[in-house]
Amino acid sequence: MRARTASLHTDLLVNLHAGTYFLDAPLALDGQAGDSGENGHRVVYQAYGYGSRRQEKVVVSGGRVITGWIPGEVDGAWRAEVGSLETRQLYVNGRRAPRASLSPGIPGSVTKTETGYVTDSAAPQSWQDPTGIEFVFPWVYPWSEARCRVAEITGDAQSTTITLAQPAFDWARELYAATWVGDQPESPKSPDSHRDPRWDGLARPGSAENSVSFLTEPGTFVLDRSTPGNHVLHYLPLPGEEMAEAEIIAPVLEKLVVGRGTEEHPLHDVTLRGLTFSHAGWTEPDGPHGFLHFFANAYYGGGELQKVELAEGNAHVTVPAAPRSIPANVEFTGAVRVALHDNSFTRLGAGAIGFAGPGRDNAIVGNRIEDVSGSALTVTSGTGTRIQQNLIHHIGREYHGSPALRVSDAREVTVAHNEIHDVPYSGIVVTGGDRAARVQIIENLIHRTMTVLADGGGIYLNGPQGTSYADGTLVRGNVIRDTLTPYNFGLYTDFGAAWVTVQGNVVHRSDTPIVLRVTPPLENVTFLDNFWDDHPADADTPPSGVTLAGNKVLPKDGFESALAADPAGAAILASAGRSMPSAAPNPGQAV
Repeated sequence: MRARTASLHTDLLVNLHAGTYFLDAPLALDGQAGDSGENGHRVVYQAYGYGSRRQEKVVVSGGRVITGWIPGEVDGAWRAEVGSLETRQLYVNGRRAPRASLSPGIPGSVTKTETGYVTDSAAPQSWQDPTGIEFVFPWVYPWSEARCRVAEITGDAQSTTITLAQPAFDWARELYAATWVGDQPESPKSPDSHRDPRWDGLARPGSAENSVSFLTEPGTFVLDRSTPGNHVLHYLPLPGEEMAEAEIIAPVLEKLVVGRGTEEHPLHDVTLRGLTFSHAGWTEPDGPHGFLHFFANAYYGGGELQKVELAEGNAHVTVPAAPRSIPANVEFTGAVRVALHDNSFTRLGAGAIGFAGPGRDNAIVGNRIEDVSGSALTVTSGTGTRIQQNLIHHIGREYHGSPALRVSDAREVTVAHNEIHDVPYSGIVVTGGDRAARVQIIENLIHRTMTVLADGGGIYLNGPQGTSYADGTLVRGNVIRDTLTPYNFGLYTDFGAAWVTVQGNVVHRSDTPIVLRVTPPLENVTFLDNFWDDHPADADTPPSGVTLAGNKVLPKDGFESALAADPAGAAILASAGRSMPSAAPNPGQAV
């Protein structure tokens, strides 16, 4: 390939025939090594027969088939020795098998200490492989969920002391130190939390994962690391599942595709189409730092913490000065005119797709993204990215604070005609910044968001989005339904959002359709000709930075029929979602 790209006179195609390609290393595409298209032509990797009825099914996998299963110690369970394999996911016959878990995370009467927890229950002392156990803290902030490993369990007949791994627990105690004013949302995991102005999401874990002692639910698994270098997978089959016939795959690689370029030498004119990308993982949360989620796909990995005041000194949250991001299993940095068309991204253990760095004019069109531990797609910086006609659902399977799509500090990004559903946090998050300008969120269908966490929405924006309405963010023609958990805003402009036009959208069955008073306040935000099913708070006396005009409140009961009877509302409904065919490139000439 590299020997031919310099003299291209037509597109150069690589056809992959049907099958599963188990990679030993990521597919590395380098802008300085001859992997780009040249002379106005592209390098295209595609499934054989792409775009025709003869298109073959091609899976690019970062996994390993697990064999050698024998009956295990737990009744009905099976075990397989896997050497030094580290994995947080297991896929059985194409299905994600959850890790075995226990809820609540610690039985008995629990007290938090500086190093972990004390309980009056002796049960944790019998848990197998205690250092492999991970505690999960949902609603540690309303929009966050943290994970920390256990370091040691000791005790006697009267009590048990559980010590958590460091530095994760010390960091967590520093990070999740928030003071609130007034009532807060009631967490389903912490039913009394709204009664106390001090939010303590670390009061006790919501669940514990990954011990053979928890292996009671069919279809779940455990990775036992108690013997270094001789790890053992345990799996409890579903009824009727025959282990002799099952295909069981664990991820080995953390990257499937790595595309690298620089501003001077970008990776450019490369297309991937008609392929399926599966079975890549991410194991950093297993380490001593845990996974301390902060916001969206960002987490705290150490370093300076800053206090952000929320209400004139009476409330604050603590945030990392330099947060890290959940990586993507397919990632591009410094990419220009890279296109992902009509691919499938599924059974992935981090984020699915990431574009970062000084890229431009990239396209993610017509893809199906599902069953992903983190976000479907993250665009950080860059210019001219086009995200269209994608079906995105059941993402954030493991890291519940992950939005489906996140656009951060980017310019001229278009997110249009996508369908997004079944997301544990927000559907689309747009984070402004110094370089942000001209982002368009247009005619998407977004439903069943906020299925786990709170304080988000179907579409969520924060920060300055430009310098004027002309180069700010436009949110137009989207349909947002079923924003599920308490304390959410279907269409959420938050934390100093500025230069935003919200026009001709539909919001139905959210806790609250929009919010007008936030800290820092909204500046130059206009809500125009929208439809929703509730009267927004403060709509009669909006703050000075907000303009409302032509918005309609339709009755909750009969909302759909009332919307359909309104010509403008019916037009919005008809246009939202994947209503247009994907614009796939021409097949070109095969090699």
